[in-house]
Amino acid sequence: MPVKEAAADLRLVGITKRFGSLVANDAIDLTIRPGEIHCLLGENGAGKSTLMNVLYGLLQPDEGEILVGETPLKVGNPKQAMAAGIGMVHQHFMLVDVFTVAENIALGREQGPLGILDRGAARSLVSDLAKRYRFDVDPDAVVEDLPVGVQQRVEIIKALANDATYLVFDEPTAVLTPQEIDELMAVMQSLRDEGRAIVFITHKLREVRAIADRITVIRRGAVVGEAEPGATEAELAEMMVGRAVQLTVDKEPAKPGDSRLVVDGLRVLSPGGSVVVDDLSVEVSGGEILCVAGVQGNGQTELAEALLGITPVSGGKITLDGKDITRYNPKQTLDAGIGFVPEDRKHDGFVGTFSVAENLVLNTFDEKPYAKGLSLDLPLIRRHAEEKVKEFDIRTQSISSPVGSLSGGNQQKVVLARELSRPLALLVASQPTRGVDVGAIEFLHERIVAERDRGTAVLIVSTELDEVAALADRIAVMYRGRIVGVVPPDTSREALGLMMAGVPESEALAQTATPNPKDLR
Repeated sequence: MPVKEAAADLRLVGITKRFGSLVANDAIDLTIRPGEIHCLLGENGAGKSTLMNVLYGLLQPDEGEILVGETPLKVGNPKQAMAAGIGMVHQHFMLVDVFTVAENIALGREQGPLGILDRGAARSLVSDLAKRYRFDVDPDAVVEDLPVGVQQRVEIIKALANDATYLVFDEPTAVLTPQEIDELMAVMQSLRDEGRAIVFITHKLREVRAIADRITVIRRGAVVGEAEPGATEAELAEMMVGRAVQLTVDKEPAKPGDSRLVVDGLRVLSPGGSVVVDDLSVEVSGGEILCVAGVQGNGQTELAEALLGITPVSGGKITLDGKDITRYNPKQTLDAGIGFVPEDRKHDGFVGTFSVAENLVLNTFDEKPYAKGLSLDLPLIRRHAEEKVKEFDIRTQSISSPVGSLSGGNQQKVVLARELSRPLALLVASQPTRGVDVGAIEFLHERIVAERDRGTAVLIVSTELDEVAALADRIAVMYRGRIVGVVPPDTSREALGLMMAGVPESEALAQTATPNPKDLR
């Protein structure tokens, strides 16, 4: 429903937040205006999420204050923030996995007598919001059973359920497909038109230019300026990073050699017994990058995990350099020369409480040269970490810092540095730049291309069409567990979109025989 009365501006004045010697926010001033989409840009670790966590009461500032109009606002915890009309959609989901959607929405705001949850009212609220904002969400679904993209919708519904005036979207598109991103933008525009204030944190410059009414850029904890919504992507990237950024991948044409990975008739079942990878066959040669594109939930995750041995294979065959690895477990696949960058780095890519140095040898600590009998060569592990931190520009206070304390982009650099620290036959990278800023994306892409040029077979799974077009030597489009077609990287977005919807390759290409030049950028 529209905001009933014109709300006052929400102002952050002189906000400073320190973590030991690290100044995460340095005297930041920010004004959030109802009826406006305010984009907050900056590298990972720039302090954007810290600032919004202060606003939402998850962190307390060391200096500064929050005002509604001219009235000071004390936000000691999220409950007080919600009472003040502030809602937040978190980058890392704040959901209880074993609860249903309706139970998550009602948590902390029970509607029945004596504080007992009124499940009927909760289901009704979810259904009403899902219908109003065109979200396909089942109120009775258990959160842990939902795809990542649907869990993100639940996060958004949770914020909307409190009828917040000031809404913070912290990297909400990081786990969404292009189609879902369009839907989310329509929702944000609708909320803005209702008179709500929207803060939109994103690294995707295309999205900023499409939706922003105002843009504030933060670098190293401080506001470095505002940009016009009409600014070019190159201008925005330079303000974010503090230097000119190459937005296209600089790579020579591929020189593919012999096939290294051969997947023949692969079949994978979900835990419930349904077919998620269906008679899939594909090959990847040494010295080429094959990008697997598709709407999330069409078997790409299970394909990647089957290659590593995480998910059991129920049919078909996987060979690597002529050796049958179909029944290998993860340890055996790693030893066979497979590097793996998982789509969810927090759950599968590292141990957050372990140090940077420990995570960089997570899959080789028990082997020479790091293992000496029953003990570890700690000086060598430290030297290795110092070399990789420098080589991969990992921004950390110390190699002893826990990886969980790093920004998303630096966490991803740790994962990639570890996987590229040994000779590989195959690199499998699933959503390699999800939630990563533009400066880190440039670096990660360069390293992936360099690995291709060493003769490694590279398989990338990505829902980012810009990334697919930039990295791919060939594009394989998946739909409902099958490869719809394999096409060149200059295939139009329109044709790729049709294939992602299940249209056969020949038909999709025929329907888009005269491509728009803009599609090829």
